[in-house]
Amino acid sequence: MERKRNNGAALPPSFAELNPAQARAVEFGLDRPRPPPLLIAAGAGTGKTKTLAHRVARLILAGADPRRILLLTFTRRAAREMTRRAEAALAGYTPAGALLPWSGTFHAIGNRLLRLHAAALGLDPAFTVLDRSDSADLIDLVRGELGLAGSRARFPKKGTCLAIYSYTVNAGCALAETLEQGFAWCGEWEAELKRLFAAYVEAKQRQHVLDYDDLLLYWREAMGDPAVAAAMRGRFDHILVDEYQDTNRLQAAILAALAPDGAGLAVVGDDAQAIYGFRAATVRNILDFPSQFAPPAAVVALETNYRSTQPILDAANAVIARAGEGFAKTLVSARVSAERPALVTAEDEAAEAGYIAGRVLDRREAGIALRRQAVLFRAAHHSALLEIELARRNIPFVKYGGLKFVETAHIKDMLAILRWAENPHDRIAGFRTVQLLPGIGPAAARRALDDAAGFAPPPAAEAGWRGLCRLLAALRGGAWAGQVGLVREWYQPLLERHYDYVHARAGDLDQLEAIAAHYPSRERFLSELTLDPPEASGAEAGVPGLDEDYLILSTIHSAKGQEWDAVYVMRLVDGCIPSDMATGRPAQIDEERRLLYVAMTRAREHLELVRPLRFFRTRQHRFGAAHMTAPRSRFIADDMLRLFDCRHVAAPLPPDAPAPGASLAVDIGARLRAAWG
Repeated sequence: MERKRNNGAALPPSFAELNPAQARAVEFGLDRPRPPPLLIAAGAGTGKTKTLAHRVARLILAGADPRRILLLTFTRRAAREMTRRAEAALAGYTPAGALLPWSGTFHAIGNRLLRLHAAALGLDPAFTVLDRSDSADLIDLVRGELGLAGSRARFPKKGTCLAIYSYTVNAGCALAETLEQGFAWCGEWEAELKRLFAAYVEAKQRQHVLDYDDLLLYWREAMGDPAVAAAMRGRFDHILVDEYQDTNRLQAAILAALAPDGAGLAVVGDDAQAIYGFRAATVRNILDFPSQFAPPAAVVALETNYRSTQPILDAANAVIARAGEGFAKTLVSARVSAERPALVTAEDEAAEAGYIAGRVLDRREAGIALRRQAVLFRAAHHSALLEIELARRNIPFVKYGGLKFVETAHIKDMLAILRWAENPHDRIAGFRTVQLLPGIGPAAARRALDDAAGFAPPPAAEAGWRGLCRLLAALRGGAWAGQVGLVREWYQPLLERHYDYVHARAGDLDQLEAIAAHYPSRERFLSELTLDPPEASGAEAGVPGLDEDYLILSTIHSAKGQEWDAVYVMRLVDGCIPSDMATGRPAQIDEERRLLYVAMTRAREHLELVRPLRFFRTRQHRFGAAHMTAPRSRFIADDMLRLFDCRHVAAPLPPDAPAPGASLAVDIGARLRAAWG
């Protein structure tokens, strides 16, 4: 049916493609000079970007000045995409020219407004903005000037200090609350951290610089000045906000000041996808949005999903329906399928890895390319055993949301010790190992490697050096079983000395011990972990250069906004989903539930949730029990099992013994040396 605009003229053709709920959101309030506040509660895969872009276009067609529309997003890419879609919807219906000059991220818009009003705010209009790395370096400089770097005990490093500062600013909470919730081990340093942050703020002001968080903080503070606030409010008739569930208290306060009565304000988001609490985002912003206005803001729910099949949505709906709070949304698919999602119980972690790798290959043979498949997990270290299995089967992959397992610094430390024990001539491994000791730098490490028997360590390293020598002797003379545990016991104090976030890193060491238990020898273990050396790959990992196809591995947080034909969610057990670090309060459990919902709704055609029945645990192993059972995630209740195809996978056979060949390598080495003689 052809839709009309206010003056009776036909709307552009793309408006006819909107479903009824999308059309209601697009048309809402256009019969008034400035529409009342609106929340578009957009479920996963329901076309929120299309809806918001068409609302922008519809406002312009109704006579709104594009220069007086503020569109706030969370990434530059989202701002560009929203603008592109609005331009496409208006093609041929409005004069050509720059559209939405005030479209961008909260931080980018804040930067522009602060410069425009710098004089009134006591700012130098030529202020510079520090990136995260620069901010950490400045904190480190101030930290040193205050003498905190040489404290009697381990003071948080610069990255941790910046994370504490940033969370406190964005969450609008007291420092003590930040420490209690996310940095408990830093609690003893509360007074020193307050002093550090005060000095950090003073240093920024002296240097006329703002950091990333200041762009929001100063913007919020600027809205407290009546003249500046009136000028900023007077610049915009309409404010539209994308991904509102990801806003923090600072951003919500800014919006409340820009549109106190909500006139012209429209936000879009999904409370069921609010998963960034660790970044100070709060789901309360979207849950409380309607009630902050009188009368309450209108809510239009988008429930028609264009991504997933109905059986996948039935399972996802069942999971999120048991959340403590939320806007009522039941996703209904535009796509039909009889295939239920799978709920797979694997005997142990190795069976889980083997099963997923096998299913990936099966689906590749069935015509689903690797890059159209993804394995999702709660924490980056959960994929450790899978990464080894993928390398063994020659399945290329890209990992998003953290370094590949064997490239993390603490795992490289552990492997260096084992490599040096395996090969005393491995100078690189020895060089890294010796420098783990306090008081030993590169020069002393070289002396130790040149003459280990005659090496006289500095006093600070004397006890550590003796312990290292005893450890190496035990490793070289003993059986392979339990060696990773011995190395870990020696390394644990050094882990705490060298790195922050020790608890998270300890999970990686658990994984390393679990992986080692599946190998018959130290040589086989080290060889298979290093034969295919992975490159570090963070949240912006690139495409492998030599493979035409590659599997996606991703944390659930990094997968938000993405979709794949086949999705495998691993470690579906309590302690992983939900995380054992996030089970203290109902709000944390609700966020973990939303994480599983986000993971499930990434799948288009095929969804498999995999649960290992048993986990390798080092402490139990030392007392005689190598494995412990883990309960299925509490988010999949017994009465939900009818929504799944339930399966069981046996444990794989142990790997074969390594093939002989050392003597051949000596002969080949001699010939190669002779060739260069």
